Amino acid sequence: MSIPRYISAEDADRVLTWPGLVAALKQAHLTPAPTIADQHLKMDQGGMLNRVAWIPGLGVGLKTVSVFPGNPSRPDPLPTVQGVFVLFDDQDGQVRALIDGATLTRWKTVADSLLGASLLARPESETLLLVGAGTIATTLAQAYPTLFPSIKRLLVWNRTHANAEKLARQLGGTAIESLEEGVRQADIISSATVSVEPIIQGAWLQPGTHLDLIGAYRPDMREADDQATQVSRVFVDSRKTTLGEIGELIKPIESGAITEADVLADLYDLVRGAPGRLNDQDITLYKNGGGAHLDLMTAQYLLEQVSNQGGR
Repeated sequence: MSIPRYISAEDADRVLTWPGLVAALKQAHLTPAPTIADQHLKMDQGGMLNRVAWIPGLGVGLKTVSVFPGNPSRPDPLPTVQGVFVLFDDQDGQVRALIDGATLTRWKTVADSLLGASLLARPESETLLLVGAGTIATTLAQAYPTLFPSIKRLLVWNRTHANAEKLARQLGGTAIESLEEGVRQADIISSATVSVEPIIQGAWLQPGTHLDLIGAYRPDMREADDQATQVSRVFVDSRKTTLGEIGELIKPIESGAITEADVLADLYDLVRGAPGRLNDQDITLYKNGGGAHLDLMTAQYLLEQVSNQGGR
């Protein structure tokens, strides 16, 4: 029996690159569709989320995450979200690796959006708008130019303008007070907020824009309004983890703004040649819904890189 490898945040950040991971995710979407199961457990002080994915030939993965909202206000502050990912061999069930959960999630989430953008956004896009100013937004700003070297301008909007200013200074971008003005100027919009009400309006979207929606992960959450789905060609990372699961699509389908048939393709379709952007005037909307299968794909590639380059 082999000893599982522990992969730390430092290991992951040392061996991974955005172009490499995006290419690996693209290739992994040519494998058979995953079997996925989620389990939620909630108590007064916090909750637990277990997500399992099995992809034949690739492996089995379990991500266990704790969510304790009161942690930051403790005398000894702790992160709200903590977790670990366990990678199993799908042939004999052996544990192959234990991976820092927060780091894996960050790399997976951003690479998911980058893969979507690489298939849907205009390659010559120059202006990137970040909606939100948290950890994911910071990483998006660092990652997007590695696949879109044409990006010359970074705009940052956040409900708390001081946070947008802080991030913009850190990244060499410009903090904006009007989200509408930012949306009208952007070639790529990447939104990572916890909004439950739409903050991005379809009326603001300009021809050729790519809208990347990350934040909503529950049925009551959404970042864009119904009109945004109506004026866009709509895509998702996985139909299984988004349709009927996330408010970004549940709400406009319930209202009659769109139907499930208006969700044109997911990543499994796109990497196999399904039509994405048809011309430079198309507005494309991509819902990054995440999912344990993407954690598994990322974990498998990460283990390969650590094994090749050395690590604990």
